[in-house]
Amino acid sequence: MRKAIWAIGLVCCAVFATQTVRAQAVPVSLEYTEVYDFIDELITDGYIVHQTAVRPYTRTQIANMLLEASRRCGLQAAPREGNLSRRCGLQQLPRPALGEGAGGGESDSTAISPIKPLNARQRKALHYYLDVFALERDTMVSRYVQYTDHQTFSLSLANPQFSYMSRKKMFKFTLEPILGMDIYGAKKGAILKRWYGAELRMDIARHLSIWGSLRDISWNGTALLSDNYYTNEYAKIDGAQLTKPLFLNNLAGVQYKEANYGGDFSDSRGGIALYSWWGRIALERENIRWGDSYHCSNILSGRNPAVPMLSLQLTPCPWFQFDYFHAWLISNVLDSTNYYIEHISEGVDRKQYRPHNKFMAANMFTFTPIKYLSFSFGNSIVYAEPNVQALYFIPIAFFKSLDHLMTKGTATQNQNSQAFASISVRPWDHIQLYGSFFLDEFKLSRLKKSSAAKNPVSYLVGFNWSGWPLKGLSLRGEFMRSYIACYTQSVDVLDYTSNTYQMGHYMGDNAQTIHLEVAYRPVRGLRLALSYTNDTKYNAYSYLRRGIIEAISQKPFDKAIYRNDEIAFNGIYEVHPSMYLRLSLLYNNARAFDNLESDVEGEYLATAEAYLNTFAPVYFQGKNFIAQIGFSFGF
Repeated sequence: MRKAIWAIGLVCCAVFATQTVRAQAVPVSLEYTEVYDFIDELITDGYIVHQTAVRPYTRTQIANMLLEASRRCGLQAAPREGNLSRRCGLQQLPRPALGEGAGGGESDSTAISPIKPLNARQRKALHYYLDVFALERDTMVSRYVQYTDHQTFSLSLANPQFSYMSRKKMFKFTLEPILGMDIYGAKKGAILKRWYGAELRMDIARHLSIWGSLRDISWNGTALLSDNYYTNEYAKIDGAQLTKPLFLNNLAGVQYKEANYGGDFSDSRGGIALYSWWGRIALERENIRWGDSYHCSNILSGRNPAVPMLSLQLTPCPWFQFDYFHAWLISNVLDSTNYYIEHISEGVDRKQYRPHNKFMAANMFTFTPIKYLSFSFGNSIVYAEPNVQALYFIPIAFFKSLDHLMTKGTATQNQNSQAFASISVRPWDHIQLYGSFFLDEFKLSRLKKSSAAKNPVSYLVGFNWSGWPLKGLSLRGEFMRSYIACYTQSVDVLDYTSNTYQMGHYMGDNAQTIHLEVAYRPVRGLRLALSYTNDTKYNAYSYLRRGIIEAISQKPFDKAIYRNDEIAFNGIYEVHPSMYLRLSLLYNNARAFDNLESDVEGEYLATAEAYLNTFAPVYFQGKNFIAQIGFSFGF
């Protein structure tokens, strides 16, 4: 047995040592929107090829995409940036195969168009982000205010950061503080959001990455809001909470701690990953997004608080990527059989019930057979057994079949399984057409015109027009519809949520979203965007096992019970790496409508006021003009 274990260990070491890469398998947070937007621009303009359905990308993947773009466009060091380029090692690195560090292998069907030039802004942005990801390319970062030897360490002050790299490049370390503040102002009062913390990243022996971050965040300012507007103390405390599980907005979900001044919460992320050129395996807590989308995905949006997961990503060739994770979700449902005994006083004990276990397994297959086309498909299951089930650790599996194996013979309730697909087509440079489909439950008979019952599914379609006729200009549009009972379940602990936040589209079932955005980047680091969003929620139904057929037989998108129109101007300027200035001007009109009569069992009936308080934070109810200004180190 001992010899077998040693043999397996030697094989693993040999496999991971097959190729040395300049890499860190550290995911880049989805909140770092500027670098993701620039990568999207390079892909849509035809400079590089990469799938966009599965995010986050790792720092290695982004560094290699930036290098590939610099080669494909024939980038040379600009006069003012020559020193920066030399320090970045742009001209000294060997040319890896397309996909190295993010798939490896030789490029074939994904070959990119011949050299074409970038404009001045894009060249500066490319140099800028090459420096941001310098350690991933075995070079030292370059800053304007720093103490460094340009080889092993750098201490920068303009954007605080400490970086170290051993002379043999076998150990890399980065530590940077996180600090930020946003101020919201409206007639209803002012709200202050502040956060602080730190992030560190380590890479050891080119095959092991360790990272972690902590952000302590709070909403404050309810004391400044009008007492006449809030009817009671609970509403007053609740006023500063802009995100809650039932609120229909695209703000990131949080789990609040006790606070009597608004909202207080923390966000700790991190992980450890073993990686090589062909993929990575990691134990991590990060937000993920599955499905092509620029506003909000209807497969996995990443809006719910991040969850711990064991993840696997395989990229054996440039045209194929496989993703899998097994996650430990937070059910927020108490288990009456699992409790602690707490001693309250002499002779007085109290049961402290614990949450019910809840898990999720999911996989996604992504193919890019030609540079114009990328499509993905996969499936997932949410299950709530007392312990994790070994069957769901099989990465390449159809989980519904495994569920039937475990539950059908006992005539018990199945677990909650889903299937989904996403496609992205770029028929010409500068334009992308995309769509995604989420299937909660499906029967062919429901596709017939004679069938009143409709399948509980969700679909999303959109387009992205970028870089033509004006470089830096982009136009995006997105349309989403989710049918009745999509994302819902008759068993609370099995629904498609974590921390009670929807893991799919934030609007939930029987809802529709229209999103349009025009954005312009006049200079490097500055993005100005004007957007319009229309969110509409229709008749709401509880998932009752004996009444669900009647519910899904109702006409979807029939009677609106909540609607919000939003026009927003957003400006963000990345002054230095990880240093941002933000300005937003927003007008919204959130209103609800009475729905007091129905013959359908389980329909949620309420007055317009009750719907409004359920679906919208007090701060955004009615017509509002809200200004936001902020800054941050980190994101």
